[in-house]
Amino acid sequence: MSIPRNLTEIPERKEVPAELKWRLEDIYASDELWETDMAKLQKKLPELASFQGRLGASAQNLLEGLNLLNEIDEMTAKVSVYARMRKDEDNTDPKYQAMYERAASLAVQVMSSAAFIRPELLAVEEDVLEKYLAGNPELELYRQFIHNISRMRANTLSASEERIVAMAGEVGLAISAIFTMLNNADLKFASIVDEDGNTVELTKGRYIKFMQSPDRRVRKDAYDAMYSSYGALLNTIGSTYSASVKSDAFNARVRNYGSCLEAALDQNNIPVDVYSNLLEAVRSRLDLMHRYIALRKKALDLDKVHMYDIYAPIVPDIDWPVTYAEAKKTVCEGLAPLGDEYVAVLKKGLESGWVDVVENRGKTSGAYSWGEYGSHPFVLLNWQDNMDNMFTLAHEMGHAMHSHYSWATQPYVYSDYSIFLAEVASTANEVLLMKHLLGLTQDRARRMYLLNHLLEQFKGTLYRQTLFAEFEKATHEMFEAGKALTPDVFNDVYTKLNQDYYGDEIVLDDKIAIEWARIPHFYRAFYVYQYATGFSAAVALAEGILEHGAPATKRYIQFLSGGSSKYPIDLLAHAGVDMTSPDPIHRALDVFEKALEEMETYFGD
Repeated sequence: MSIPRNLTEIPERKEVPAELKWRLEDIYASDELWETDMAKLQKKLPELASFQGRLGASAQNLLEGLNLLNEIDEMTAKVSVYARMRKDEDNTDPKYQAMYERAASLAVQVMSSAAFIRPELLAVEEDVLEKYLAGNPELELYRQFIHNISRMRANTLSASEERIVAMAGEVGLAISAIFTMLNNADLKFASIVDEDGNTVELTKGRYIKFMQSPDRRVRKDAYDAMYSSYGALLNTIGSTYSASVKSDAFNARVRNYGSCLEAALDQNNIPVDVYSNLLEAVRSRLDLMHRYIALRKKALDLDKVHMYDIYAPIVPDIDWPVTYAEAKKTVCEGLAPLGDEYVAVLKKGLESGWVDVVENRGKTSGAYSWGEYGSHPFVLLNWQDNMDNMFTLAHEMGHAMHSHYSWATQPYVYSDYSIFLAEVASTANEVLLMKHLLGLTQDRARRMYLLNHLLEQFKGTLYRQTLFAEFEKATHEMFEAGKALTPDVFNDVYTKLNQDYYGDEIVLDDKIAIEWARIPHFYRAFYVYQYATGFSAAVALAEGILEHGAPATKRYIQFLSGGSSKYPIDLLAHAGVDMTSPDPIHRALDVFEKALEEMETYFGD
């Protein structure tokens, strides 16, 4: 399907053809049915509250309470997803703005009403829980759910202490909120002169575009303007980040964890070795990143590589338009190694209301995959006819297919997958598509374009996110060791990491020392490492599928079908990737090295 010519201008929502829209009617046939469920959900909250104080009194009480919680959670997700995605169709529509706000408010009420579940379940002795499970076959459904809560018994406080910690948690959340407001509302940037001589105000959204400019003066001006703004507020941001680290330490200590890192990883039952293996494996292969920086120097014909040069494309833009119809066909062909069933479901999804394709006025920007258990996944795009958008389609359909298999296989309680696994299926799709395209492409310019895309993925996801992970680990360990946290300390740590990661070919401009001050993920401690581990796992899985065929594909489909029925590490291990070992990281870096070698030959001619 080609995008109609009359959609070359941004259309109103009503002007978009039905075949280019997702079909939210598959969730609710009408807004009136949504209203009916909102009313039903409101009435169920007192019913859930009636279990407070008696949830653990018997196996039957526990079963009935968890069944009701399950029902309420599923209904909450359904009304929330529908309202949010209707709003995303056109954010200027007041009707769906209001519906979204009402759904969000009701979701908070649900969370509050269910807050007693965890402490009351933990108040039941483990041997009693086992008796409940053994004596009531229907409770077996919740064994993993109960075990996941019960395993953190030693790190859970009494009900009154948990209440105090929850109240203190509002202070911790306020730290992140303060940074968010500072970063998104109060921070202002200077204007710069763009490639065409126009004076343009710098924004965070425009920053990467400027950093990818072929004009080095524009890159430097944007870089200087960005970090000068953060530098002017460095003491304030330093105090904010220091407070965030201290909040993490408080929560870890009060719950009897040995470190902030251990506390963060325990939420998904991830061994600390997984984090350590990532850092050690990437550090052992930093020579590859140093070679890539040297290649940039040669390709861009620079005397020295500055930090504002590391995003500039080393391959000139090429004319490679890709229509949506072509992209669908190519993505399905590229994902053929995942089997006939996978491709059949993929094709059906692409043709039956899963995807909202084109931009329209008021539509939410970017791309995502979302949905709810009782229907099918949905994908939001803002399609442009280029190669990057084809990779975005493959990526988001990877998320969608992960959800499809989990929802089709698991009961609701285990239908979702953890953040640790969230980027695996999407990235695996991108890797398979890349391999397919490289196998078809002999044109030198196009191969270089594809390889540059792949190398940049590794730089941005595996190397850069691991650098961030090292910074977080260092700053938290410094505080745990009793050392002061100041902007100068953060600057020193961050500068040294950049020197290590990018090597001697890079010029460490003074302003790179304060880049830490603009990274919002640092206020969600030990989160970013999952981008790097997920990327590595995806590369290893894709390589295994291409190398071993049907047996590896079968294990991969079982992985997609696992939801949260097992812990993330166990699901990946069954698929053939042991993230407690550094091997998947090295296997991914082998792919980076091979692509780098080919690019080096092109620029060596």
